[in-house]
Amino acid sequence: MDEKIRDVVMIGAGPSSLAAGIYTTREDIDTVIYEKAAIGGLAAVTDMIDNYPGFPDGVEGMTLSSQLEKQAERFGAQVEFGDVSEIRDEGDTKIVVVDGNEVKAKTVLIATGSDYNKIGVPGEAEFYGRGVHYCATCDGAFYRDKRLVVVGGGNSALQEAIFLTRYTTHIDLLVRSTIKASEVLIHDLQKFVDEGRVTIHIGTTTDEIVATDGKVTSVRATKDGESISIETDGVFVFVGLKPNTAFLAGSGVELDEIGLVKTDTRMQTNIKGVFASGDVRSGATMQIASAVGEGATAALSIREYLDELGKDHGK
Repeated sequence: MDEKIRDVVMIGAGPSSLAAGIYTTREDIDTVIYEKAAIGGLAAVTDMIDNYPGFPDGVEGMTLSSQLEKQAERFGAQVEFGDVSEIRDEGDTKIVVVDGNEVKAKTVLIATGSDYNKIGVPGEAEFYGRGVHYCATCDGAFYRDKRLVVVGGGNSALQEAIFLTRYTTHIDLLVRSTIKASEVLIHDLQKFVDEGRVTIHIGTTTDEIVATDGKVTSVRATKDGESISIETDGVFVFVGLKPNTAFLAGSGVELDEIGLVKTDTRMQTNIKGVFASGDVRSGATMQIASAVGEGATAALSIREYLDELGKDHGK
């Protein structure tokens, strides 16, 4: 085990931690960021981001991720690939297990994000960000005056479908079993059904997302045992969220009912010195801009904690 004690270990190299790293390193806080997959997280694999401030023509997800990484590294952040499997609280020191090796830190920022649940059908992965989406706020505006298919029957599916009606000419809502959303949302959606702008397909299983010349054109589904084809310009899937928090089992970090990390308004978890920001945090809005803001807030809280820790040790 490396006996060096880092000021802060950040877990996950998405926009939230990269923004936090810009703040911490500019104040000479020793910072290392571990990422097990792609630098930039979900942002990196998003074809075009149209709602991040400062880019009037939009920005490619990979480009934004690369710029954030370069900015953090310019001030001294150390970005490394490594899979974190465990964190342990040992008072003023935290132990982070990376690829089986123990790293000591005074503070930890959990910024591992969340993944959208997939339906696992042909065409879904191939056209992610290019006709297949998981965030109406992020990508709905690309489909102004277009037809859409929305997959899902829970609260999020109905909320997002209602949101998308401001752009689309028509939405086909594909519900595998029955609608499980709240009565309020069902009532709100019914208005658009009555207007002919939304068609609900109960008992419908999505089988394939079909594209022609690289462009999504239809969805093949099974309804009441019969195969059907629905023309569409894009597909939005809302079948739940999977927080990347499995590694926190046994850590003592408090999670909410779906596995997101609970924090206060300063991004502090229930364990002193352990913070969380971005899409892994309970109450997050799942937007890149807000994830970056939460990263900045977390960095300022980390600085304050380290200052207090230094004062305590100086007594």
